[in-house]
Amino acid sequence: MWHDMLSVQIPILEKILRTILVYALIVVLFRVAGKRGLASLNTFDFVVIFLLSNVVQNAIIGNDNSLLGGAIGAVTLIAMNALMNRWLVSDERAVRLLEGTPTTIIDDGRLLTRPLKRLGLRPEEIKHAIRVQNGDSVSDVALGRLESNGQLVIVLKPSEQNATRRDVIELENRLAAIDDLLSTLARRLPGDPVER
Repeated sequence: MWHDMLSVQIPILEKILRTILVYALIVVLFRVAGKRGLASLNTFDFVVIFLLSNVVQNAIIGNDNSLLGGAIGAVTLIAMNALMNRWLVSDERAVRLLEGTPTTIIDDGRLLTRPLKRLGLRPEEIKHAIRVQNGDSVSDVALGRLESNGQLVIVLKPSEQNATRRDVIELENRLAAIDDLLSTLARRLPGDPVER
């Protein structure tokens, strides 16, 4: 039993190379598929991900069903991912090559149909993202971009943005100044005090 679990049935270097090559293939496939695949996963996307993991399993493990062989594959995947992340942090060209650049999809309240079609995004998905980010409609949006990581970032027009804490503090300060001014005027004017 222990022998079967710990006996790697294909050369360790082959297992590592298989894992690296499959990892690279999947990175390229997701890059070719585009940012939309990362933007919001629908039912079809989940099906593809589940089936993809099963399809590439044999390419990674080969004829090896040992525990140690699986551990080697898992360690290689985690190490490759960590190396890729560190590379992307240190090299902007690699980021543009592997992740792409942001794409503007809304400009001054108008959906840009050409980028939407190219990315495979439906207007309903965009409208949902706008509502999630406190907007009511596309006309409320100053700028909408699909980032290279698939996140949809919405910037509302200033007139549509919620008040910030700073806005509230400034309003309170203005009201206090008006109150002080009215109090000063009431003390200086003869007769009846000014009603507030």
